[in-house]
This record gives sequence, C-alpha cells and structure tokens, in this order.
Amino acid sequence: MGKLGFGLMRLPLLDPKNEKSIDKEQVCQMADVFKERGFTYFDTAYMYHDHESERAVKEVLAKRYERDSYTLATKLPLFQLKEEEDMERIFNEQLEKTGMEYFDYYLLHAMSGDRYELVQRLDAFGFIARKKAEGKIRHIGFSFHDKADVLDRILNDHPEAEFVQLQLNYLDWDDPKVQSRKCYETAVKHGKKVVVMEPVKGGTLAKLPPKAEKLLRELHPDWSNASWAIRFAASLENVMIVLSGMSSMEQMLDNSGYMQDMEPLNETEKKALAEVVDIIHEAAKIPCTACRYCVEGCPMNIAIPDYFALYNAKVDNSEDTAPKERYAELAKDHGKASDCVECGQCEGVCPQQLQVTHYLKETAKLFENS
Repeated sequence: MGKLGFGLMRLPLLDPKNEKSIDKEQVCQMADVFKERGFTYFDTAYMYHDHESERAVKEVLAKRYERDSYTLATKLPLFQLKEEEDMERIFNEQLEKTGMEYFDYYLLHAMSGDRYELVQRLDAFGFIARKKAEGKIRHIGFSFHDKADVLDRILNDHPEAEFVQLQLNYLDWDDPKVQSRKCYETAVKHGKKVVVMEPVKGGTLAKLPPKAEKLLRELHPDWSNASWAIRFAASLENVMIVLSGMSSMEQMLDNSGYMQDMEPLNETEKKALAEVVDIIHEAAKIPCTACRYCVEGCPMNIAIPDYFALYNAKVDNSEDTAPKERYAELAKDHGKASDCVECGQCEGVCPQQLQVTHYLKETAKLFENS
C-alpha cells in the first residue's frame, strides 16, 4: 500500500452545522479515486463525526469493495471506558457499525500517561491481544499524545504493540510540548513502525501566513501548502502511513496525485520549512486542530474549536468583520466563550495540551467586548 492514508475524521458534510450529516455519496467518489491511485489504508474511530464515521465505513467500504482490497483501522476509545466489560461492548458495536468481520489495524485511542493507569487496570492491551488471537484484529497498536519518556515506558512494558500512531508535522517536530521528533525517535528505538496523524495540524499548515506561503511558492509554485506538510512526514524512513483527513474531492485529488510518486524532501526544502515554522510562531495564533475531542463533554456546550478558528481568522485579518458576526451566530445555539466554568474537562482530553480555558478568555475579549 502507498504511504497515504484516508483519515475519516473530517469528511464532507451535507449540513455544515451537523457532524452526523456525512455526504456519503461524495465520500464514495473520494474512496474510488483513493483506491484507483493505489492507496488502501482507511482510518476511523468510535467517536469521529459524533459517532457516525464508523457507520459511513459500512456504506463506503463494506458494501462496495471486496474485503481484501483495503485495510481498515479503528480505535478503542480509552476516554469512554470505565469497566472491563465496556471494551467487549464497544468492540462488538464497532464490528456491527462498520460491517466488518475483523479490523486490519486496531488501536488503543489517545494514550497518555494519565490514561495508561486505566489501560493497565482494565488490561486493555490483553484485550486487544486476545482479539488478535481470535482473528478479529490483524495488527495492534495505540495512538499517543504525551511526552517521549511516557512512550518509552509504555513500549518497554508492552513490546507486543506493533505500531504507534503519533502526531507528527514540521511545526511540532521540535515543539517541547508535543515532542514529535523525540516520540518518533523513541518508536524507532523500539523497532515500531509509525502511523502519522495531524500531518497538516488540523489544517493549520494548509492556511499559512502570506509570507510563509510566498517562501514555499518560490521553491515549488505547483505544490500546495498541505502537500509540503504531508511530504515532510512521508519522508521519514520509519513512517508506514501518513493520514490525511480529507474533506473534499479537491483535497483527495491533490494528496493522492503527488503521493503516487513522492520523492523525499531535500535539504533545501527542509530548510524552507524551518523558516516557515519561525514565521508561524510570529503570528501568535491558537494551535487548535479542530479534533473536537473537547466538545462532547463540555457542560456549557461551548463551540470551542469553532470559536478558536474564528479567533485565528480575526488575527489573520483584523479588519474582517465576518468572524465576529459568525461568533454571534454560533453563540445563539452554544455557550459563549465567557460561559466557561473552568471545569478542565476540555484540557484533560486535548491532544495538543492547550490551555483551553485561557484561550477561551482571550476569545471572549476579542468577540464579546465591543
């Protein structure tokens, strides 16, 4: 299989306000192009698209293709587990929702140092190993959001993990919080292949500051901003798959086109990306990837990622009035940024380890003080 994976996390919608309203017809067309161009890896999860992504898999893949013509990955949601019985219940539900008899790749979802205690208590690694022995899983691993020393401890304890899914992109490569480089090197040390998530950092690296975009265009006028980010991740030797959460046919055609015959980045191109990182840091935007993990448990129903996107849009263009108008529209059906009660639920699940409550206060200052 090629190195490009189709992430089923940000699919096209029939209603932009409804995460469940997946445009399955368009996703089917995108999947056809993906497979025709030689790629086979599809990635979903229990909670994606408000728990509808796995159901879309049944319509897009299970009902339309021979089972051995694609590979499917999904995940056990650690943040929704309380008792050992929850694992069996959720796993069986996933098989039914996707229409699958087995999963090619199955991950413990969003592993961290805090969640590792739960994993050990419930013997989650033992559970997925048993499912592999039963033939219901082909390969076991976990997605990871924490520091490299935590990853090292987990891989020492559980060498049975065959691969690790890491957030890896050129903006986070040397970031002291995310530690992309250190986590990648830790996985390599343990002999594990790496699946890359968030190579474009939730779209952040597709919408670059004008100065950064100009720099990249001068080197390669025909390369999209997103392609630079995906090429960076795919250039790493131990990377097995780079996931792209494609939400339109345009993105599918772009990504699958250059990834068919992708050449690793050279030193000049890597140096250009290092300059782009410096330019992005100067912009002082909120580095939210819109994964929406924070939304489901918010007691005030605050549209956190939507508000942060509007904040960033306003920072990009202070004269633009549309972000403030859109904020007021969203606030009619959701809690305002100032309604945050600082319960910390959002910060506990944020893969980026953002100070969400702080950023909500900044968003409130920008949009609510007029």
